[in-house]
Amino acid sequence: MAMRDTDVEIRGDSLAGKKILLGVSGGIAAVDTVRLARELRRHGAQVSVMMTHSAQNIITPLAVEWATQANVITDWASDLSALDEVDGILISPATRDLLASYLHGLQHGPILMALSAARTRECPVMMIPSMHADLADDPVTSELVSEVEDLGIKVHWGEEQEGKRKTPPHDEIVARFANYINQKRPKRKSIVITLGATRSPIDDIRYVQNTSSGNTGYRIADHLYRHGHDITCVSGITTCPKPNWLPLVIDADSPDEMLNELKALSNDDIDAWIHCAAVLDYVVDTPAEGKLASQQGPLEVRLVESPKHILELREKCQGAVRIGFKLETGIKHKELVRRAVAQLEYAGMTAVIANRLEDLNDKTRPRAYLVDTTGADFTLNTINDVCVAVTTVIDRGNR
Repeated sequence: MAMRDTDVEIRGDSLAGKKILLGVSGGIAAVDTVRLARELRRHGAQVSVMMTHSAQNIITPLAVEWATQANVITDWASDLSALDEVDGILISPATRDLLASYLHGLQHGPILMALSAARTRECPVMMIPSMHADLADDPVTSELVSEVEDLGIKVHWGEEQEGKRKTPPHDEIVARFANYINQKRPKRKSIVITLGATRSPIDDIRYVQNTSSGNTGYRIADHLYRHGHDITCVSGITTCPKPNWLPLVIDADSPDEMLNELKALSNDDIDAWIHCAAVLDYVVDTPAEGKLASQQGPLEVRLVESPKHILELREKCQGAVRIGFKLETGIKHKELVRRAVAQLEYAGMTAVIANRLEDLNDKTRPRAYLVDTTGADFTLNTINDVCVAVTTVIDRGNR
């Protein structure tokens, strides 16, 4: 069936089944309400909207209704079912007037009534302020924001641009909002994920490097973050955009740097390890100092075996969920699974995501296969399937 213009493409399930109230006050950033509402829906949210009178002077309720496919509340009415219990409230943009009105208990509109109800029900609330930089820097604004945060409301500012504190991009707002809501779910985990490629220097200019964009690792990290988990990324060389909302990304370009960072992290209480990075199996034995001169004939570079991270960390990660990645090429499916099972056994992994290089850019082929400790393999057709599979393994734990 063809998509209607009111439909959205589902990109994730971090807000699936959740009733979200989107409050829109009268900052100029209200023009982004349509994009924000549709982004919430792309991640499964059931969105209802309340707008202040000043917000309606910036964007029409009709446009917002089109974006949400729900009635938009603009004033007091006999039926205010949107004030019923919701899973979360997102106020974007939040003006200084709204912040002050909320703190002083004013009730001049449905949004303020909804915020008062949320306080008594302990419903999570996030506010996204937007205003001129001079107003944002006013000490009075800082005091208002501090008091709002003391009441348990999450406040997230965007960057200053063109003399204004603008709202962040809508995908960032939704990612942070999903994480904030889902943090309150039980059994949230502390997770470390490695990603990207690693390199070994030949001299000060040249190096040996394997192939990895980091996209798969960042997609998995983003998915887990949106579901409320505490994510630490240890990143090698990447060529894809990094989600700037991930809380901690540690750069480690070489295999040794990455291994040292992982060993340091193993001293913390980590629930799950995802080994997604493409770590060099062989590194340059003795890198040259400076730059090797060109046009000197053949160059011989001696490579030596590099420590296997999943083996080096086996004892340090006892009891934690460990998911490995196995990329091969030029072999049949049966042999791919056999090699994944071998990794499970010799490295003590919980599961392995196995794939073939030639399948990665072929949309007619599965993206990967999940192989578990029984030797069973499950087809993962898309990168989203990979994310869901990793999440399922982590949720199950080492049972």
